[in-house]
Amino acid sequence: MRTLFCLVFLCALAMPAWAIDVDGHIQPEEWAGAEHVTDFRVVDPLTGAPSPYPTQAWILATPEGLAIGFRNTQPASVPRTYRRTQRDEDAQVDRVNLMVDFDGDGRTGYNFTLTITDGITDATITNEHNFSKDWDGNWKHAVSEDGDTWSAEMLIPWYIAPMRKGVDGKRTMGIYLDRVVGSTGERLAWPAASYTRPRFLSDFSKVTVSQYSQSLLAITPFAVASFDNVAGTDHKDAGADIVWKPNGQTQLTATINPDFGQVESDDLVVNFGANETFYSDKRPFFTENQGLFEFTTPSDFSQLLYTRRVGGPADDGSGPGDITAAVKLNGSLGAYKYGLFVAQEADDIGRSFSAMRLVRDFDEQNVGLMVTHVDRPYLGRAATVFGIDHSWRPTARINVQTRLIGSDIVEQGQTTRGSGATVVADLDMDHGWRQQWLAMHFGDSLQLNDFGYLSRANLDYAHYQLTQRITDLPDSSAYSSHEWRYRVSGTNNDHGLALQRQLRLSRQSTRRDGGNEFAQLNVNAPGHDDRLLRGNGIVRMGSNFNAYYERFRPRKGDWELFGNVAANNSGFGDRGIAFSAMFKPTYFVSDAFNVFASLYVEHTPQWLIWQHDNLLGSFDERALQFDAGANWTIGSRQELRVKLQALGLDARTRQAWRTQPDGTPVATADPIGDFSVRNLGFQVRYRYELAPLSDLYVVYGRGGYLLDPFSQDAPAQLGDSFSLRDSEQLLVKLSYRFEL
Repeated sequence: MRTLFCLVFLCALAMPAWAIDVDGHIQPEEWAGAEHVTDFRVVDPLTGAPSPYPTQAWILATPEGLAIGFRNTQPASVPRTYRRTQRDEDAQVDRVNLMVDFDGDGRTGYNFTLTITDGITDATITNEHNFSKDWDGNWKHAVSEDGDTWSAEMLIPWYIAPMRKGVDGKRTMGIYLDRVVGSTGERLAWPAASYTRPRFLSDFSKVTVSQYSQSLLAITPFAVASFDNVAGTDHKDAGADIVWKPNGQTQLTATINPDFGQVESDDLVVNFGANETFYSDKRPFFTENQGLFEFTTPSDFSQLLYTRRVGGPADDGSGPGDITAAVKLNGSLGAYKYGLFVAQEADDIGRSFSAMRLVRDFDEQNVGLMVTHVDRPYLGRAATVFGIDHSWRPTARINVQTRLIGSDIVEQGQTTRGSGATVVADLDMDHGWRQQWLAMHFGDSLQLNDFGYLSRANLDYAHYQLTQRITDLPDSSAYSSHEWRYRVSGTNNDHGLALQRQLRLSRQSTRRDGGNEFAQLNVNAPGHDDRLLRGNGIVRMGSNFNAYYERFRPRKGDWELFGNVAANNSGFGDRGIAFSAMFKPTYFVSDAFNVFASLYVEHTPQWLIWQHDNLLGSFDERALQFDAGANWTIGSRQELRVKLQALGLDARTRQAWRTQPDGTPVATADPIGDFSVRNLGFQVRYRYELAPLSDLYVVYGRGGYLLDPFSQDAPAQLGDSFSLRDSEQLLVKLSYRFEL
């Protein structure tokens, strides 16, 4: 019997340890059989040199999930940053990252970040290097310290994302591991890939592991109650989010009667321009495995599926749309991935949203199809948009991305069709040089904004950009790297009108103190603005420039600093120089508690605002914005956040202008009036994590907006903004995730 026991014991030692105790301590017996990684390279600055600090990692597939371990050597001469962070908070702290492409095809990745104080961030990665922190996953993590080393362990369950079926019991994934030294900003990675390059996700190391699959049924009921102290009304509602993953290849998510109370507050924006403001989405259902549906173009924030449309302002202007239910299906069939999305708003005015996504990946390229459709009965409008995206990677140095888009709009019996296309080609060269060619065409009749987002159609744009990365700076330099960009670009509208010709020079610099700098100068030749008059003509603009500089210094002692300045001379006539400046210091009372305040100052001597038809007003504009707040991470489960934003803006009339048919502005005596704006947003948010993805929120919010038809100094408007009280709301939201 003793002999049999010894044989069993020896066999157990020889077999891989399938169970990882996620406690932050790297135990050799637990990680037996794991792939051991030691060849970490410096990727920020992007030198590719061996890591100056010994770093080890382990990769192990277990039935419970993908296990990753790190052991990081950091001598006492390199200070450790112990700031406690709230979930998904950006901070320059000591941390490790696991980035994984479960299918190994360069289509979608997931980023899991763990700090030395056990804070976490999770994000999706699409389009090679686009990160979105709107998604939250359920995974295990722990850290520990031992002398001159600190260690981290992660366990990522297989149900966290849909993934293709393996081959012969094996799964080949793309893996990227890195470690960031908070006090210096150095990033040490395996492999030596960088998200600053055109290709990142495709450059992950291929790792083959045993295939495992986990099923999941998670139901997250929630209840919300709110009281508006101004309107004297209260609101109560309940609903549920459902996630069902019967196997590794299929995932179904649904939401029933969602009530998206504002536990996240949007930043204040005063927008008198013609282009819509873009806001990200933090609603759980709409962020759960949304990466497959990402179809973007190089135009800022453009996408075919913009989830903020669902439950956005109702078509009759009565407030936000009331979502009855929404369903999303993600899966794979062989080499194909598919996604289906359906959402329905309530009542006769409610809109119906649907989307279909299909992608196919090959060794050196991938191709996808996306179709969206929206029915808007109140407007008698149906909008269908389709797109084809293609990425081609013929060599390790070349990356080409192409998008073809079309829209078909039927409104009150009339049909309008539009089209668009974009292409981006990147070439990596030797000695840190890179070239990029980019072209975009959005037809005059292209319409994406029923379900998607496009800042403007009626656009033709092209640029050539040359980038130079410099990393061989002397040790005596305050900088560890520079990245210079030189760009020439041209913009026309779809009718051939020259809008802009621009020369751009910019520099992104990494400093040895862990901070960074960015500077940019744009010089614009004379052109036209075809949006300012809202379709009532064009405006001829003279040559002008704009310049911008920002500096971030991470925490040193008790203080973290950030600031920026900008200047331009846009407009016409006696333009003067417009400028703005912002300074934001953050004081750390402790590693877990910090307070911040920032002041933004702006002066635009000739601010152009559309009045009506082809009438413009130029104003002497001055604005002050004060932001302040506090962040307190109370242990591992509780967070308290205070956020204040107050704005005062004064615009005094300088001149009325009308435009001739060729866009030439002519001064007129048309009456236009001064105006001033004040705006307030204040929120106190308490969060208690009951369990993973299960939270209690208590939120107090107050805000207001007032546009006055008279002039008042910006400081006075800023002071008066604190008396605004359009709404004052107390909200309590409770959600709890049951995993079955």
